Amino acid sequence: MTKIIYRTTITIIFILLVTALYLSTIGIKTKKFNSQIISQIKKYDPNLNLKINHVSAKLNLFKFNIDAKTVGTDVIYRNKVIKIENIKSKISIKSFIENQFALSEISISTKSLPLKELIGFIRIFNNDTKLLILEQLINNGYIVADLKLEFDKSGKIKKNYKIKGFVNDGQISILKKKVSKLNFIFDFSDKKFIFNEINLLLNNKKIIVQELIASKLENEFLVSGKLNSKNLNLKKEDLKQLVQNQFFNENFDETKFSADSSFNFKIDKNFKFQNFDIKSNIDVNFLKLKQFFKLKNNFPKMKDYVLLENQKIKLNYKKDKLEIIGGGNLLIQEEPDKIEYRILNNKDKFDFDLNLEIFKNIFIIDLLNYEKEKKSTLNLSIKGKKNKNEILFKDILLSEKENFFSIKNLKLSKNYTIDDIGNIKINYLDKEKFNNDLQIKKDKKNYLITGNNLNINKIITDLLDSKGTKKNKIFSNNFKIFLDINTIYLDKINSSYDLNGFLSINNNEISELNLVSVFSDNKKVKFTINTTDNNEKITTLFSEKAKPLVDRYKFIKGFNEGSIDFYSIKKNDVTKSTIKIYDFKLKELPALTKLLTLASLQGIADLLSGEGIRFNDFEMNFTNKDNLMTIDEIYAIGPAISILMEGYVEKNSLISLRGTLVPATTINKTISSIPILGSILVGEKVGEGVFGVSFKIKGPPNNLETTVNPIKTLTPRFITRTLEKLKKN
Repeated sequence: MTKIIYRTTITIIFILLVTALYLSTIGIKTKKFNSQIISQIKKYDPNLNLKINHVSAKLNLFKFNIDAKTVGTDVIYRNKVIKIENIKSKISIKSFIENQFALSEISISTKSLPLKELIGFIRIFNNDTKLLILEQLINNGYIVADLKLEFDKSGKIKKNYKIKGFVNDGQISILKKKVSKLNFIFDFSDKKFIFNEINLLLNNKKIIVQELIASKLENEFLVSGKLNSKNLNLKKEDLKQLVQNQFFNENFDETKFSADSSFNFKIDKNFKFQNFDIKSNIDVNFLKLKQFFKLKNNFPKMKDYVLLENQKIKLNYKKDKLEIIGGGNLLIQEEPDKIEYRILNNKDKFDFDLNLEIFKNIFIIDLLNYEKEKKSTLNLSIKGKKNKNEILFKDILLSEKENFFSIKNLKLSKNYTIDDIGNIKINYLDKEKFNNDLQIKKDKKNYLITGNNLNINKIITDLLDSKGTKKNKIFSNNFKIFLDINTIYLDKINSSYDLNGFLSINNNEISELNLVSVFSDNKKVKFTINTTDNNEKITTLFSEKAKPLVDRYKFIKGFNEGSIDFYSIKKNDVTKSTIKIYDFKLKELPALTKLLTLASLQGIADLLSGEGIRFNDFEMNFTNKDNLMTIDEIYAIGPAISILMEGYVEKNSLISLRGTLVPATTINKTISSIPILGSILVGEKVGEGVFGVSFKIKGPPNNLETTVNPIKTLTPRFITRTLEKLKKN
């Protein structure tokens, strides 16, 4: 009996061992577990159902679990069907016997499924914020995934879930942009999303993100990654959506580039992207920006945009701080130049360090009469800072061959007017081939200009040109300048020495000026400007040499010898002026030569083309307003002829003059004070000659027409003016 019991026990144990071994290694395929698995799933969510064919089950003796596997299962949730490749689950035998939630673990391998549907399915088990974000972003695409979920005894999913797989042909909306042709491998867990080998199309340009990791931090997500893009083209609106930076948003137009970048940013609970941190090595084919430099006066052919080409750039962007270091070609005029730069932008503050090489383009400094030579290379280095209220140029250095300009601590207002200047040194050859060598130093609120040479030809022309009413606002403040310069070039021929004096700038105009200099023969020139209490500006200029100043007036050329006295009063943009010139000769004046010839005064015309006609006095009274000069009177008297005329001059367009010309013999007959010049006159018998001629001169400056008519009687005005001059002499 004992043997029977022993054998029976051994047999049972053997059968159990064999059965256990069989169930553990081979398992069984049955539908008997279907209802149990479905019931466990429904305990988790009553709306969730499974359509199961057969269940392959194996016994796990060590964990006392049943490992079940289904193939070709449909997951049904509220009449929505998701096709599943297989489901693996672990059922706790103990919990099953005790009628508790027995499903301890489930692994799901999907077929190729619509991406949006799968994300929605996963959220059934875990309504995590990350999954909600994904579902909001996804528009299209297909996914193959493996999900591994673990449950606690109460049926809740543990936070150690794993989701792996790949996405094909996805489409998502991010930053209001649609990303298409999206392919990537992913590995998700509770605290981290990992994406690898991301390929996508943005603006029909391929972008490769080598790695993208999204980590959960409380209610935010920290996203980091590495990006590679080739020939990416971005328009203005594209960049606005990608980078929230004021400078780029205001000035950016378009770019095409390739880049290797690493980046990270945060996504808050409201799906807003924050705290961008980008590091990039960028090859820029072109970058087009709005022209934000106000330098038209220096770059006369400046375009409305800045175009950077073939740039090698290192870009670092973090929050509101942007640093750009790079170099390449710069196109702001007609030909490309070369530029190197470092720009640091922190909110509304900029630090900049620029080095520009200008090859074939124009560069001018109009105030100094400087222009770069076409075939030479100019180097311009600028270091400074910019904020909302001002621009500080710490150091500006310009060099071209032997030409040299250095400016320290130049401060501009937000309207690009000059607030302050630290120090300026210049040594250059100007457009008239004069060497200019001087220095400007700040002395408290004022400035001192000292130097060896300065060409003021253009400065004098601008000061005497009162025809225009446009006032350029260059300076923000009022100040005084003191001058002490050895040699002053007045024009290509004339120069003076020992220029001393001062000028005061108020409201961007010279309110007071007092300059004195001497010529080589000790003849003096003095220039003054004073502003009265009733806002009248009085300008005087006296020079014992008239020619350097008179030659500036195009319609009265050919002066020699003589002295000049200029006086003007300006008020309300109207200038009334008087020019007086004494003891000079006039020759090579086309308009007067033609006038004398037409009047048949050939002898006087010959004098004009020879040694010249001498005048004792010349006086011109005129008024300037806008571009119109109204000549109230020009009166000149000399041994040979006297002239009285009036008219007007429209700047660069029209000259209109009319008047009376009288030979000296006619005046002698009338006034009995000037000797007869004999053969100079028309006719040799007394009474044959006319008293004089009236004339008109009209036309554009380069094409004047002159007409004359003989007159028998002189006007009372002419006789009166002649008598006044004769009495003074």
